[in-house]
Amino acid sequence: MFPRRRDPQRRLGGTAFHKLRWLLTAGLLGAALLGSATAPRAFEVTIAPASPQTIYLQVGVGTFTGTYCSNPCNSYPPIPPNTPTAPNGTPGNNATVNTVSVSVPAAQVGNGTVQTMTTNSTQSESFYDDYAFCNAPAQLYIGGFYRTTTTGNGSINVTATVPAALTDTAGDKLSFGTISWTSSGNADTGTEPFPGATFTPGAVQTIGAIAQNQWAESCWTFSYANTTVVAAGTYTGTVLYTATTP
Repeated sequence: MFPRRRDPQRRLGGTAFHKLRWLLTAGLLGAALLGSATAPRAFEVTIAPASPQTIYLQVGVGTFTGTYCSNPCNSYPPIPPNTPTAPNGTPGNNATVNTVSVSVPAAQVGNGTVQTMTTNSTQSESFYDDYAFCNAPAQLYIGGFYRTTTTGNGSINVTATVPAALTDTAGDKLSFGTISWTSSGNADTGTEPFPGATFTPGAVQTIGAIAQNQWAESCWTFSYANTTVVAAGTYTGTVLYTATTP
């Protein structure tokens, strides 16, 4: 699919991974819960086989020299849909762990009013073609590619290793199941490669897939269910995102 005219990640051999940190501070009695193209469709685009075989995963802020698609992507008229694009640019490692947070007024803590979360990520542009695909900090970019040296019909899953709960220094807990997300992207319609879901506490959760010789990306908007009255404190937890070749 080629939805628009007109990702880091850590890359270690056959495994790419990225961490995302969660911060919620609960306060009661006046405090707050605080934490720190053509026809548009979901962005999944064919890339040409090339050496070396590479997997690339980016959640939030990333590092990439140049863009993968380079000039052909941004030419006019645009290249036809499903035309494989040759690799350009160079992916890099980035140790940044972005934070997702929310502030809930004290009077609303635990009353079931869903709270929209924001991130400290500054990444809105896609490294595929430098298109402003997401809207940071309201949304979090997730994307990458799986490239092999030959054609094929394989794919890789992207998983999230989710702790059972966010915790504070006193040992109080807040279930990761209270956090969910929706998925979209500027100029996108249709099913996203990394669709919306709710965290499964204490599990390794599949959150999307990338087909062989494909670049795929989405933008996530997170929310906190706010159905639990929790003790005052700062609740933190870290989710590890992983993509591994077969």
